[in-house]
Amino acid sequence: MRELIDILRDQPPDAEVELAVVAPVDDDNDDITVDRYSVEGVLPWEDEGDDGVVIWLVGGEDDDVDSFLDAIEQGEE
Repeated sequence: MRELIDILRDQPPDAEVELAVVAPVDDDNDDITVDRYSVEGVLPWEDEGDDGVVIWLVGGEDDDVDSFLDAIEQGEE
């Protein structure tokens, strides 16, 4: 978390924050694809068996993000 805060501190305060997901196009080639999403939420997450909390930056298509966040909220009830 500290590393992310340090990186963001050096950026303009009015800059938009995006999440860039980099993945190979396929396993047989060196080409990559980059999907860019606005960060729509921040979610603390704990994996079973791990002692620490991980912070997820949540982004994606608006409907998908809404469905995901709704499902998380329902799971907490």
